[in-house]
Amino acid sequence: MVAGLCEAGVEFVVIGGLAARAHGSVRITEDLDICYNPAPENVQRLTARVRGWNAHLRGVDRGLPFIMDERTFRDTPVMTLVTDQGAIDVMDRVLGVGDYADVYAASVPVKSDQASFRALSLAALLASKHATGRPKDREQLHELEALLEMKRGSRRR
Repeated sequence: MVAGLCEAGVEFVVIGGLAARAHGSVRITEDLDICYNPAPENVQRLTARVRGWNAHLRGVDRGLPFIMDERTFRDTPVMTLVTDQGAIDVMDRVLGVGDYADVYAASVPVKSDQASFRALSLAALLASKHATGRPKDREQLHELEALLEMKRGSRRR
């Protein structure tokens, strides 16, 4: 999905479990979490991509009416979607970090076999996990704090 978003020219930052994996987390994630640039042209590209993946709301019957368009993104700051490619959570801001501009500023470049993208930094991931306070986020705090300390320690040497 990351490669597909990059191919479509979507401006986004990976913010969830995949961002943590990019920093060395051993946790497996079942979905892709992104924060996207809410500029109209970017929302058009994002809408077209997820529509092409037959996106529908997670936890809602597929038979119920759902219109995937720019207005839906503008009016819904957080959407949890299921697509032909897998599950994706899309949002225009991150609790504990801020809006897309803040998220982008708190991100780092990542290169995988399939794409180059930006992911939230470890420090920003920690701020986000602390801010949400969800049990699954609290469970990961120790690992992320240890990874951050390891990275800081390796820079001091």
